[in-house]
Amino acid sequence: MRTNTQPIEREALLIEANNIIRNHEDYMHGMIATEVEQKGSVLVFRGEFFLDPDGLPTAKTTAVFNMFKHLAHVLSEKYHLVD
Repeated sequence: MRTNTQPIEREALLIEANNIIRNHEDYMHGMIATEVEQKGSVLVFRGEFFLDPDGLPTAKTTAVFNMFKHLAHVLSEKYHLVD
């Protein structure tokens, strides 16, 4: 099933994900992955989405969504959660 991915603990995965975020060309101050869960073979990342006071998306919201999608693509090919 996941024989081609390495096992990783949630905390270690979040550390790696946040290193990727900080070193990415589209990084914006405040972008951070605070949660990750395994959905089938895909790792789903969550964190601050920079909503306005009314709870509506801001310009940063799309950038954060795209970053989390990038993390899912890159890291799901390498890892699966073990905790």
